[in-house]
Amino acid sequence: MSSSNLQLPADDSVLLLVTHSNLATFSSDIRVSKQTSVEALKEKLWRKTGTSVASMRLKLLDDAGAMITDLDHDDATLASYSPYNGYRLHIIDLDPSSLTSGGWLEDTSLVEKYKISDEAYNKLDTNFRKFKEKMVSKNPTPDDKEQPDKDMEELCANIKVGERCEVEPGAKRGAIKFVGRAEALGRGFWVGVQYDEPLGKHDGMVKGIRFFKCPQGHGAIVRPEKVKVGDYPERDPFEEEEEI
Repeated sequence: MSSSNLQLPADDSVLLLVTHSNLATFSSDIRVSKQTSVEALKEKLWRKTGTSVASMRLKLLDDAGAMITDLDHDDATLASYSPYNGYRLHIIDLDPSSLTSGGWLEDTSLVEKYKISDEAYNKLDTNFRKFKEKMVSKNPTPDDKEQPDKDMEELCANIKVGERCEVEPGAKRGAIKFVGRAEALGRGFWVGVQYDEPLGKHDGMVKGIRFFKCPQGHGAIVRPEKVKVGDYPERDPFEEEEEI
């Protein structure tokens, strides 16, 4: 058989816009064969809108919104009403008790809200309030974070540059070289120390910022609670422990 004798079946489908009498915000496109019966079409629309076949009345309107006809014969095919692409099927729900009536499917303010007393809510093993309190305890709010800052500031008030100190852990001795905030290192207050021995990590420069100067490997910047100031003389590396 030559290719000139091959014929493709013509597309007899039509693309229609669907609207609903009870659903102001609803609109949907549907492509359907013109050979589909009105009853079968109603079955498709029932699945889309929830309006039962028995309670559904269909109107066909043109693309300008002008009324064409009622689809009032369930056994008739869609083709008998001569629809074109872009025409509109408008569903009228005749059931006054339908789920679509009264705006129930669109206006959430009409839905009765579930209510529970505070006493009953607090007795629940898990609830959002308990979850929120747990998360707040793990991640304090900015107001909660201010207290550690104040505590560190009070500690720093008693630490002066030039004083001798001892730093934990390890009871490392040295001299105070810096006291104050260092946002590059983190919020709050910091204390810069020059250790007597090379027990530090730098020469007073951290992240490209010069906080103080000291020999390389003798510098450290720590939190104030790790620092004790007082009479901490430099240890004699040659001092031997007394024999017992």
